[in-house]
Amino acid sequence: MQCSWKAVILLALASIAIQYTAIRTLTSKPFQLCPLPSPQNCGLGGQETEPPFERGAGCDDYPYFSINATRKTHILILATTRSGSSFVGQLLNQHQEVFYLFEPLYHVQTTLIPRLSHSRNSADRRVMLGASRDLLRSLYGCDLYFLESYIKPTPTNHTTDKLFRRGASRALCQQPVCDAFGPADVNVEEGDCVKKCAALNMTLATDSCREKRHVAIKSVRVPEIGDLRALVEDPRLNIKVIQLVRDPRGILSSRIETFRDTYRLWRIWRATGRRPYNLDLSQLTVVCEDFLSSVSTGLSHPYWLKGKYMLVRYEDLARNPLLKTKEIYDYLGLPMDKNVEDWIHANTRGSNEPSAKHKFGTVRDSAANAESWRLKLSYDMVEYTQTVCQKVLHQLGYKAVRSAEELKNMSLSLVQDKTFVTFL
Repeated sequence: MQCSWKAVILLALASIAIQYTAIRTLTSKPFQLCPLPSPQNCGLGGQETEPPFERGAGCDDYPYFSINATRKTHILILATTRSGSSFVGQLLNQHQEVFYLFEPLYHVQTTLIPRLSHSRNSADRRVMLGASRDLLRSLYGCDLYFLESYIKPTPTNHTTDKLFRRGASRALCQQPVCDAFGPADVNVEEGDCVKKCAALNMTLATDSCREKRHVAIKSVRVPEIGDLRALVEDPRLNIKVIQLVRDPRGILSSRIETFRDTYRLWRIWRATGRRPYNLDLSQLTVVCEDFLSSVSTGLSHPYWLKGKYMLVRYEDLARNPLLKTKEIYDYLGLPMDKNVEDWIHANTRGSNEPSAKHKFGTVRDSAANAESWRLKLSYDMVEYTQTVCQKVLHQLGYKAVRSAEELKNMSLSLVQDKTFVTFL
């Protein structure tokens, strides 16, 4: 009887592994590396000047081999919750030629490990990451059918109304996917999209993805850049990673306000000045550990990240949104169209609109929001955070405070001027 709980855990992990294996077996073909034309013949609109290359058997079953001959850019926003990732995602979503998906890995997590929360269990992590990489690879190839394996209930006739935050993607709220809005409807509210568009047809969504020249995905469910190496090095893909970071003190403050049940004990600490004995400190320490590991890898400039990694601080983007967005687009090698600039002007100011107060909204006074956490956290909470996150705070250029008075002195910024050179 003493070992019964261990047996239950082992059986649960085995069940998860079997689910994932079954999904992969039933919905995918064996991995096969199909050759691409030489790089000089992969320009947009260019024509091949060399003899046709030999394709392996089965390569024609993968539509994205031919698609990526035009060098689609596959963009991944690598972030953590409450770090400003929804805002960065919208900077890409507004571009006319970008097909954007908001947190598709949400479905992987809720299907395979529904109760996963900051898990450090290596078995949980392997299962989640393996499934996530496979799904990302398929989505970048515009194979949205593979996503159906993780949507519950399973879509019928490739149609579903359960895609997480469908309305956050412009492409899924426009023709040919949705007929409720025309070309003149540039800024469709997420709620309006969900209400007025019919259930999502995955076939039409796939067609829309293939018509766009680039694919962007936001995820807060991949802990660090090293977990993506297999994708980054995949010659079939043209991945560009944007790692978004934020002051961990600001992340903690935002999570306390947003996820009130999950962070209830942190609110008790803030209100009473006494740290609960059963407080889950991993809700903070995991963020700092993952940031430190990922940023250290990215800034060490390994050969496999050459031209494929950019580090962005949320605070820099909040203070200079237009300038920083132009830097992001320059790194991606994409022109920044007028839609993006218009969206920035409309969404980086104070607003009394209801959407500005939604926990996943993007309309807010971005500059004022960047360090507003200083007025919400108690000094002892900040002091503790500075202790456990000391290394990453220093690495990212966030200053520590030494007194409650210094914490509340908003005339003194805690964000150092620091340049992170992109590895090109």
